[in-house]
Amino acid sequence: MILRALPILSLLSSTLASIPQSPLPNPPTLDPPSSTQLLHLHRTLIETESITQNEQPVSAFLASYLTSLNYTVEKQHVSKTRFNILAHPRKHRSTPILVTSHIDTVPPFWPYYYNETSGMIGGRGSVDAKGAVAAQIIAVQGLRTHLRDAISLLFVVGEETGGDGMRNFSSWEHRPSPAYDIVIFGEPTEGKLVCGHKGMLGFALKATGKAAHSGYPWLGVSANDILVDALAKLLDLRQHLPWSDKYGNTTMNFGRIEGGVAANVVAETARANIATRLAAGSPDLVKGLVVDALQDVKAGAQQQGGDLDIEWGSEGYAPVDIDCDVEGFEKLTVNYGTDVPLLAGEHKRYLYGPGSIFVAHSDHEALRRRELEQAVVDYRRLIVRAEEARRRELHGIEEQGEL
Repeated sequence: MILRALPILSLLSSTLASIPQSPLPNPPTLDPPSSTQLLHLHRTLIETESITQNEQPVSAFLASYLTSLNYTVEKQHVSKTRFNILAHPRKHRSTPILVTSHIDTVPPFWPYYYNETSGMIGGRGSVDAKGAVAAQIIAVQGLRTHLRDAISLLFVVGEETGGDGMRNFSSWEHRPSPAYDIVIFGEPTEGKLVCGHKGMLGFALKATGKAAHSGYPWLGVSANDILVDALAKLLDLRQHLPWSDKYGNTTMNFGRIEGGVAANVVAETARANIATRLAAGSPDLVKGLVVDALQDVKAGAQQQGGDLDIEWGSEGYAPVDIDCDVEGFEKLTVNYGTDVPLLAGEHKRYLYGPGSIFVAHSDHEALRRRELEQAVVDYRRLIVRAEEARRRELHGIEEQGEL
């Protein structure tokens, strides 16, 4: 701990010395100029379609926008046309605080709308997670006078389909060093501070059979039959998966099932895509349970001349405990996955954002203007309180080092 903290103290001595004892007033509402800027930025982000794999336009917009705010902006390519955006102060590429969210959305694209009477703002990404992105940028802008060179911004691609943006950033050879001390992630959390979320394990079942005329089914092997038998075994397994007091039950969702080509053809192939949300245990533990549950189905399929294979998705992760030791915020746990466990390094990690996950990924995705504005105030409050705690800890470590 001492070895890690002392270089950071040396690097940031001028920054820490320049931060006032009370660096930020805590206004109950957002000032009108910041509100106008927030609404315009939020609208532009939503109107720029960025379904996963097509994030290039919104990445390019953010690069230009943050450059205009006098950040040093770096494009970290995940593929030829897709890139993350890292924005940091001109004086320091490495900062103690990182504020981050994702800029991709799920399909389909839904256009922007704003109802002035109700204050509702909708459209694809309005909640997940362009509400967080817009609020984070405006919040950090309001802190730059007080925290100067202490905060960087990171906006990543690919969160909705496995997190390839954050995974690539974590393995990037040019990733800023030393590592961040505080990372604030943005996702829809109802304006509450998240104390943890479930783990994730995705996989697919692939059944292989032999095609034949449906009038003579004994001449073939039905991949659909194999898959149905496998899913029946998993339906039973779902009742016996790990659970915990904090996160409840592990769930297993059969998200997509497809097989065969026509009603009068014995299906040659069939497939099911499955998402498991872990409330306890590890991905390896659940993998073992799945393999054991399906071994008889696989053996039976092979005896008939067919087969059943399990295709595991990304590495997966266990339940994620997240820091929520900041006063003045309501707390909750959530069932969805995030980029929180995918960012390498040892750091305090916080998860907060405007809007509800219950409307995300839907045709009625929307949030109220006041939620978006409150998020700016709350992000500022969260950043300041986390930074104050970090400074107290570093000062204590410094004193120990002098002893």
